[in-house]
Amino acid sequence: MGPKKQTNMLEDFMLGGISAAVSKTVAAPIERIKLLLQNQGESKSAKAQGEYKGIMDIMRRVPAEQGVASFWRGNMANVIRYFPTQALNFMFKDLYKQWFGRPRSDGFWPCLLGNVASGGAAGATSLLVVYPLDFARTRLAVDVGTGANREFTGTLDCIMKTAKTSGWVGKGGVYNGFAVSCVGIIFYRGAYFGIFDTVSASMKGAGFWTKFALGYAVTVAAGLISYPLDTVRRRMMMTSGSGEVKYTGALDCSRKIIAQEGMSSMFKGAGSNVLRGLCGALVLVGFDYFKDWYVDMRGAR
Repeated sequence: MGPKKQTNMLEDFMLGGISAAVSKTVAAPIERIKLLLQNQGESKSAKAQGEYKGIMDIMRRVPAEQGVASFWRGNMANVIRYFPTQALNFMFKDLYKQWFGRPRSDGFWPCLLGNVASGGAAGATSLLVVYPLDFARTRLAVDVGTGANREFTGTLDCIMKTAKTSGWVGKGGVYNGFAVSCVGIIFYRGAYFGIFDTVSASMKGAGFWTKFALGYAVTVAAGLISYPLDTVRRRMMMTSGSGEVKYTGALDCSRKIIAQEGMSSMFKGAGSNVLRGLCGALVLVGFDYFKDWYVDMRGAR
């Protein structure tokens, strides 16, 4: 039996796009629940109709008030965001590794810092391009209106209406919260690589599901560590286009949220975020089998 044929870069790009689209679409209702719990404090319409009390309250009220399909609001922006992100990763990942990467033989900390630096630089570069889509995803998900009462009609309307009202950059613009988002990438990747490298070193020879469980556990831990920064950046997004400057920056936003809503508000929606990660991870595991089938099918031609 000959060696198994591998996919080329274009095939990996397209298969990855399908994988991301399926994963994000399956997990979209859970992500919308997370975004509603996390950011409804900044939504006047959500406050007017009565804030959601938790996951089950959203699952009961959203279909009744907005329709079942509304669970997928903003998902298109989330799916589209994958392609430029991956294209930029292909373009820059090797460059950043050459600049910052350090081999494991140099020791744990140099290797960790190199991974965080290269990953943070790649993430910031990608985010610079796709941030408007990330912004639209958040705003559309927290839009609780129906019909003519919706704040935005779609992704492009959300981005352009905000840019026309408050500009692209600066306080209140489309890129509001970009700086703290970059910091969040560094925190996430630092926690991810730090925990993963520490634990995985003692798990050599472990089976697939053990590695999957480790990867998921590390993803959850890193997500929780960086979650307050995600809350701050999305709360800043929610104030864009309003015509008023509610937060002068990330620190001011953090201080006001904690003072007015309590420390626990920095973790609103974190539970549903854990479920979203599990859902996405299971879909991706299943997609590995689809990729194997595709390679076998192509080789049989």
